[in-house]
Amino acid sequence: MSASEPTSDWQHGAWPVDAVRAAEEGLLARLPEDVLMRRAAAGLARRCADLLKDVRGRVYGAQIVLLVGTGNNGGDALYAGATLARRGAQVHAITVRGGHANGLAALRAAGGHVHAAGYGEDNRRIAAATLIVDGLVGIGGRGGLRVDAAALAQATAFARAAGAIVVAVDVPSGVDADTGAVSGDAVSADVTVTFGCLKPGLLVGEGARRAGLVELVDIGLAFTTPPLATVVTLAEVARRWPRPGAGDDKYTRGVVGIAAGSATYPGSALLAVSGALAGPAGYVRYAGPAADAVRAEHPETVCVERFADAGRVQAWVVGSGLGTDDDARQVVRDALASDVPVLLDADAITIVAEHPEWLQDRAAPTLLTPHDREFARIAGSGPGPDRIAAARAAAGKLDATVLLKGDRTIVAAPPSGHGGESVHVNPTGSPVLATAGTGDVLSGLAGSLLAAGLPPHEAGAFAAFVHGLAGRYAAETGPVSASTLAVALRAAVRTVLDG
Repeated sequence: MSASEPTSDWQHGAWPVDAVRAAEEGLLARLPEDVLMRRAAAGLARRCADLLKDVRGRVYGAQIVLLVGTGNNGGDALYAGATLARRGAQVHAITVRGGHANGLAALRAAGGHVHAAGYGEDNRRIAAATLIVDGLVGIGGRGGLRVDAAALAQATAFARAAGAIVVAVDVPSGVDADTGAVSGDAVSADVTVTFGCLKPGLLVGEGARRAGLVELVDIGLAFTTPPLATVVTLAEVARRWPRPGAGDDKYTRGVVGIAAGSATYPGSALLAVSGALAGPAGYVRYAGPAADAVRAEHPETVCVERFADAGRVQAWVVGSGLGTDDDARQVVRDALASDVPVLLDADAITIVAEHPEWLQDRAAPTLLTPHDREFARIAGSGPGPDRIAAARAAAGKLDATVLLKGDRTIVAAPPSGHGGESVHVNPTGSPVLATAGTGDVLSGLAGSLLAAGLPPHEAGAFAAFVHGLAGRYAAETGPVSASTLAVALRAAVRTVLDG
């Protein structure tokens, strides 16, 4: 893509604030005053109206409170409020240090009411609202909310707990649009209506939890730089998922090797193998002390007790339940000395944290799948509030693809990788996956995708997507364990294959 060619993935890409500002400036230079704001407000008003219809059947007579700051998102809220007021809603704007002049005039002309914050009636108005529109602080906000805005955010939280709907304009106030970090009070929304593109802070960390359902409104922005991150979609996974052809056999579909588990933790081997068997690879080899258990549970798997006896594979999955003794260290070192992609998980990450030089001279790609504590071992510190930046930095430092686990798993490729420093964010994560052994299943599935020929950033991102989908399926029938997740994985893969 040339430097001046607009990107085409605006619906799933997330751009940082600086890129959004640049795209807005280019558009504002060609448009009459407030046209861009009115576009945004039209989408915001439409979404608010739909929510009101869902809850109470109509817009007419609804009690709406607009929380309005001095920025453009306050103007978006005011213009949207004017539209809703013309449809018969009772609209009250509570302004903090003024507001957008034209937007205020439009609201008043439509029959809405404007009140300065801090005069004793704020909490009563917010508590009586059916719907609250948060336009206090926009994408340029940094750090915690000021005292007056924080008080309105606190009142909004009480109203939401009592049943009010909260809609955030572009980004919930108090959330850093670039990172998802929250310092102090912040608004928690049921729906965030964001304009022009997704913002990284809506996808990860505390920001993702505060944003609720994110709805994107096209206002005509065009970007000439690639997105900071891209959300994984079912369509993308279905399009790229390896499928066997008429001429394939078990070898050409990919052979994945699993070096996991131990006498103490044989379950890790069983779960990793189950994940691999659900993937596209045609052949699974297991090497380790849990060979008898794996053979009994998964007879289609070829099992040996020593890594050296495993035979040729197209990718290795190493680490789950392996331990950190001398034998485990040798397995990790031998795997990394091979010329095939290697996925390192759990104990293998602990070992490599002590021997990062083992990663540096690899010609073949490496995929690491740490949770936060394992990430701290390989990166020197935890991911902190900016999880995307942390994952990217670790990928560059280690020259490996890093899959940082979490409710929004992040997959960051190194500059030297096939993905060209790409970052994928998985949207299907769920708290039900926070249970022992689910990461072993994920590793096996990602390893199968590696063996089938996908580059590490896609193997990790697509495995995380299907893994999260399987977690949701498993939760439909009761509490989720790694074993029930492994069973549900096949239904999730079927969803992908059905496209």
